[in-house]
Amino acid sequence: MPSSEPPTRSLSIPRLPTPLVATAIACVLLPACVRKDLYDAALADTSAVRAQLAAMTDREKADQAKIDELQRSLSAAQNKLQDFTQKQSDLSTADHNLQAELDQSTAINANLRAELERLGKNVDSMLREKGTLSKALDDAKMRLDELRKAQAAAEARAQLFEQFVQKLKKMIDAGQLKVAIRNGKLVIQLPNDVLFASGHTELKPAGKDSLTQLAHVIASVHDRQFQVAGHTDNVPIQASRYASNWELSTARALEVVKLLVAQGVAPRQLSAAGYGEFDPIAPNDTPDGRGKNRRIEITLQPNLNELVAAPEIK
Repeated sequence: MPSSEPPTRSLSIPRLPTPLVATAIACVLLPACVRKDLYDAALADTSAVRAQLAAMTDREKADQAKIDELQRSLSAAQNKLQDFTQKQSDLSTADHNLQAELDQSTAINANLRAELERLGKNVDSMLREKGTLSKALDDAKMRLDELRKAQAAAEARAQLFEQFVQKLKKMIDAGQLKVAIRNGKLVIQLPNDVLFASGHTELKPAGKDSLTQLAHVIASVHDRQFQVAGHTDNVPIQASRYASNWELSTARALEVVKLLVAQGVAPRQLSAAGYGEFDPIAPNDTPDGRGKNRRIEITLQPNLNELVAAPEIK
């Protein structure tokens, strides 16, 4: 770096001829011995010297002023250089910091892009799941409606059963019949021993009396279907009139239907069926079990609006 000291300027003062100076001084000291023309010449030279000295002094002052100005300019330049150097250092530090921030921002941006991509995939997945969930919700609502309908039908059926049982209470208490729920249906069971003799289809008087009382109850239930079904034990039939227990059980069911119709039950409410020995309610290996299997069942059939299937649970 160049020196900050201002250069020293040498001032050159012109020198007067030595003889002329000596003569002038001598004339001044000894005015009486010098001629007037010489004196005047020496005096003029002295004035010229003084003028030169004054001019040189003025130039020296001007030069000093310029030197001072140059020094001030140099000092200002040095200050500016120092400021510039500091700013350059600050900028370098700032540039380093900015680079670090840029690197951090780049990393954050990459992470955000990855997160957005993941979220985008999640949103797509959620939208697909939303469609699946929406369908599942609609299916669940349909199942709920079906369950509510099934529940309402079951409650109505239970109320009907209760009313029907109340009407049959006297006969139940007298042991003339039994009431049971099988496969969701109300079933009236009448033992064969009360209705028919072994191997026959003609109704006994006690059986006719029981069926007559039952007919009045059935006739009071409107818009309902009843199935009359005959059942036997597994002992092969001996009578030649019927080839099997199927024919015997069916013939007995028809006899009961005829009596019910004769007692006021609408024929459209009745149907007849024979199951033979193929729908037992007790084992056939004991007399008591076989006695329970020989029976007439009158089943209250459900209406079509009650046949609401419970939805399949997956």
